[in-house]
Amino acid sequence: MRILSQDSRRLAVESATFGLGYTAVLIWSGSALVASFTDGEANPYWPAIPHLRTDTLGVICFAVAIVTLCTSRYLQLKRRGSGAPARPASRTSGVLAVQAVAEIAVVLGTALVAYLSLNAFTHPETLRLQLTHLWPWPSEGTVRVIGLAFVLAGATTSRYLRAGAPRPGQPVAIAEEASAATSGVASLHS
Repeated sequence: MRILSQDSRRLAVESATFGLGYTAVLIWSGSALVASFTDGEANPYWPAIPHLRTDTLGVICFAVAIVTLCTSRYLQLKRRGSGAPARPASRTSGVLAVQAVAEIAVVLGTALVAYLSLNAFTHPETLRLQLTHLWPWPSEGTVRVIGLAFVLAGATTSRYLRAGAPRPGQPVAIAEEASAATSGVASLHS
């Protein structure tokens, strides 16, 4: 009974962080559309909070999405890896965390590059402007290149870690060898 309630709490945290992250992505997406197609990014996102600009909330929500979606994906990977009690743990928490961050970097990096590319299409003069009023640097063009670098690193890392993950029904010796290989790579990157 105690294990079930602990598992239920972990699943509730995983689900809540995913819900918060998904909502944050929606708010950021709406802010990005406002910035791309109108001049209203300096307007309040919601009139009930008049001093919270749309673009400021978009930046905050993008940061919240990074943290919450990485946390949710990590918890999901950890839960899936501990499903069979007779099977030894196949991947370390560090490897699961790296995989979660890599996968979320691909998704959010793609969204960021798509937004900035759309923004460059609708008004190309903004590529040289600072990304947000919050910081004097970087420019939109620089952030687009940084986003592409995150996508490249995330996609490469995610593919490598997925390929080295043990499959259900795979003999334990092969699974342990694959886990040792991915752990070695993760320690090289730290």
